[in-house]
Amino acid sequence: MATPLTADQLLAALHAEGVTVVEYADWRTHNRNHKGAWGPVNGVMIHHTVSSGTDASVELCYNGYAALPGPLCHGVIDKSGTVHLVGNGRANHAGGGDPAVLQRVIAEDYGDRPPAPHEHEGSAGAVDGNARFYGFECVNLGDGEDPWPAAQLDAIERVSAAICRAHGWTARSVIGHLEWSDWKVDPRGFTMPSLRNLIATRLGAPASGASTGKQAGTAPAPRYQPFPGASFFTGRTSSPVITAMGRRLVAEGCSSYAVGPGPRWSDADRRSYAAWQRKLGFRGGDADGVPGRTSWNALKVPYAK
Repeated sequence: MATPLTADQLLAALHAEGVTVVEYADWRTHNRNHKGAWGPVNGVMIHHTVSSGTDASVELCYNGYAALPGPLCHGVIDKSGTVHLVGNGRANHAGGGDPAVLQRVIAEDYGDRPPAPHEHEGSAGAVDGNARFYGFECVNLGDGEDPWPAAQLDAIERVSAAICRAHGWTARSVIGHLEWSDWKVDPRGFTMPSLRNLIATRLGAPASGASTGKQAGTAPAPRYQPFPGASFFTGRTSSPVITAMGRRLVAEGCSSYAVGPGPRWSDADRRSYAAWQRKLGFRGGDADGVPGRTSWNALKVPYAK
């Protein structure tokens, strides 16, 4: 279980994963939090819209309708692969679902077998999925014939990986609506196991999505330093990792160094990193200068031996 990402953290995670994002209206404060809990969060749920056209689908997911007010998800993924953010917080996308599925998602323990729900919204034991899952609606008629363009499938993969990476989850934290509630069929047109395989592969590479392998005639992809944890930077640490980080901050125009950067964590490092966090869009306490997983992955610190 995890605390939901703030709007700034979500945006930074998507950008770090190479997602093309459109911020729609007042999405940062658009939610259903007054109707119930938002979090702790356990995963990402994928849907199809049963609609066509980007503008109409985004407007529908933002506003909802009389029986189900918006937002109906957190983001709408259109056919071109652009993600339109329409909500931040509780959204009316998941409804009730099987508590056994939730436990398997929390444990990330179901192997290659897709979760098989036995309960739905009207069941006495149903769990409120709106509190527990990020939701993304993908523009598709859901008739099994409407195509899924490669750019759209790539965006679904990247969005899912971005959130998993930010929370430290595996691909098994991503499910389809049909795996949550036994009367749902979405997404229809591709399989969730195949999507999870792609997400798992992406999570094994840097946040840029670059391949970790080497192809004939090409240079090997750069190796990036994995996030060492926030405590690494608060215990008078001295490490070449900090020097590498400082050099990246200088390259990004976020330097507060009079001398350096050097291997020992300093107040100049903190001020420089806070400038990087603000450059990514973080504000307030989220730009305190202490590295977090999302901002670290976006910085792409070279591997330091």
